Amino acid sequence: MPDIWPADLGPVICVVGARPNFMKMAPILRAFSNNQPAIPTLLVHTGQHYDRDMNDKLFEDLQLPHPDINLEVGSGTHAVQTAEVMRRFEPVLDEKKPSCVLVVGDVNSTLACTLVAVKKGIPVVHVEAGLRSYDRAMPEEINRILTDQIADILYTTERSATANLTREGISEERIRFVGNVMIDSLLSNREKARDPQETLRTCGADPQAIASTQGFGVVTMHRPSNVDHPEVLRSLLGVLKEISESLPLVFALHPRTKGNIERFGLSDLIDTPRMIMLPPQGYLEILGLMANARIVLTDSGGLQEETTALGVPCLTMRENTERPITVDQGTNTMVGRDIEAIRSHTRETLAGHGKSGRVPELWDGLAAERIAADLGGWLIARHQSKQSIQ
Repeated sequence: MPDIWPADLGPVICVVGARPNFMKMAPILRAFSNNQPAIPTLLVHTGQHYDRDMNDKLFEDLQLPHPDINLEVGSGTHAVQTAEVMRRFEPVLDEKKPSCVLVVGDVNSTLACTLVAVKKGIPVVHVEAGLRSYDRAMPEEINRILTDQIADILYTTERSATANLTREGISEERIRFVGNVMIDSLLSNREKARDPQETLRTCGADPQAIASTQGFGVVTMHRPSNVDHPEVLRSLLGVLKEISESLPLVFALHPRTKGNIERFGLSDLIDTPRMIMLPPQGYLEILGLMANARIVLTDSGGLQEETTALGVPCLTMRENTERPITVDQGTNTMVGRDIEAIRSHTRETLAGHGKSGRVPELWDGLAAERIAADLGGWLIARHQSKQSIQ
């Protein structure tokens, strides 16, 4: 392999579109920069989800370089957003002539940029490939399936993803099991995580609310299936209020959830000093809260992985998960919207019988380095092969 990147081989365009993408992309960009030879990159932010203050804080916390290009797409329906990303991304490919496009996760930007690149004959690399919930009512599931079908290289976080992909007719030659870049970010930032009491103080909440020896729990909830239906949201908030009587709960309140609580007239269910309501938090704040929690109750995909890596019991309020390894090997328990299951598993955890689990294979903080070494070699070999033909 050459010591320097070939001058006539374009950069890797790395795409981010929403908050979870940032945590996955930060270690990848560092690994590309440290690779031998260093892999040139262009960071494109589609602007699918954009909050200036939160974005700036995330970039600072993760030591992620600011985007080279921001498409400023903004919100919209799935169709409008996907189409607008495609329309704005195509001229970037025409101008920058990348060696490949690297996408992460399963947001609309992932699929949109993949479609544009593939139709222009540009290789696509998908990081976090092969995850399946088998719930096609989730827009993310459609994005995952379609991206994996047309991407050139598929980097997976767990071995079961290979079985998912081969079942769908994808050749194993395209699949590489490398580990979990989300855990790369967690491990590299663990020592920098914010103190939970300081997080509460910054938000104007009483830090003494979580200072007792009994500890505290953490709650996040944002999925439409949980927060868009009044009766479902009422029942979930009701059991959370009940749990808070035994254990203070810190609830990082998503704007969608906050809006629906107000719209459905459910504010009385969170009006208790034992439920500490916080605005959306930065990465280091959430990491500090999770790492010090006795239990996490969530409907997030990423938090299932992070709690497994931290060894913190997690109850996932969904009917399915695309990350089964967190259940099979980790600390995650699927409780859906079953109020009695939420109640009983919380009781068991607080009694000291929560899942301890173990850290899965290759969740060791080195996934991004493995991606860089593999992708750099593949792109250079592909380039040299094309030159020999010419």
